[in-house]
Amino acid sequence: QVQLVESGGGLVQAGGSLRLSCTASGRTFRRAAMAWFRQAPGKEREFVAVISWSGGSTSYADSVKGRFTISRDNPKNTVSLQMNSLKVEDTAVYYCAARYSYTDYAETNSREYDYWGQGTRVTVSS
Repeated sequence: QVQLVESGGGLVQAGGSLRLSCTASGRTFRRAAMAWFRQAPGKEREFVAVISWSGGSTSYADSVKGRFTISRDNPKNTVSLQMNSLKVEDTAVYYCAARYSYTDYAETNSREYDYWGQGTRVTVSS
């Protein structure tokens, strides 16, 4: 089993920044692609960003490209999402997810992810 715990959410004004972190425990972190998804009120969960287990491959949703950066620290079992130039439409609950695989691939499909955190709320005010 894997436990994922997110932190770093909060209230920020539009144009501001937040850094989300997700710490994994219970299983080796090295072979897991790590991703962030988000769900806004009344909307379906959507992909935000992913990083492969080597860190060599990343992918971002078009809506966050150039503003968000995903990174990982394998020795610390942590993945982070640096969010800059936040917009009101970034308001959502952000979820960290892990996908274990033998291939070093940055999967963007939420159905492929095995483990999920409880989510951390990000609210961007105008």
